[in-house]
Amino acid sequence: MAHKVGMTQIFDEEGRVIPVSVLKINPGIVIRKKTDEKDGYNALVLGYEDVKETRLRRSEAGLYKKLNIKPKKILRETRILKDEMDKFEVGQEVGIDLFKKNDIVDVTGNTKGRGFTGVMRRHGMSGAKGSHGTHEYFRHGGSIGSNTFPGRVFKGKRMPGRYGGTQIKAHNLSIVDLIPDKNLMLVKGAVPGPNKGFVTVTPAVKK
Repeated sequence: MAHKVGMTQIFDEEGRVIPVSVLKINPGIVIRKKTDEKDGYNALVLGYEDVKETRLRRSEAGLYKKLNIKPKKILRETRILKDEMDKFEVGQEVGIDLFKKNDIVDVTGNTKGRGFTGVMRRHGMSGAKGSHGTHEYFRHGGSIGSNTFPGRVFKGKRMPGRYGGTQIKAHNLSIVDLIPDKNLMLVKGAVPGPNKGFVTVTPAVKK
């Protein structure tokens, strides 16, 4: 888990400009280990960001007291190979040291919610001409194609509607640089979501 700080640019050894997204990696604490024998699969449950105990249910607060771990705001589960389970223990901190420079990662986040928008903003349509007798018809979507056949509107027709606020994964982004003392990761290119928004950084599935 990481916070998106924003975008900037850096220069490589040959003087080329590289646009980068700055991600502040939040160290996670291992809350629970799920095993194949007990749960049917191997996974780690990681907790992120401290939260007041009063914000939790009593059952949740009791779990953290039992583990002697500060209560966490966000819990995320991640699958792991059985051979690697012994590398992690409950209460262990997992952070930016898992990544190396030039690693290829996927970044998942929720895009900015833009509410109900028209076809020009939502789908990039050009709109109608603004001349030659056009009246009150500049940003409309035009005909939606219904006639005797098919007598209905096909599913998936590009029309106005809710735009944004959906989960998007940016694939195959390269880690340009790491700043471990500040928990910062510089990733080449853009990642989804607003500044200060949460994103999830995972090893690339296509590489």
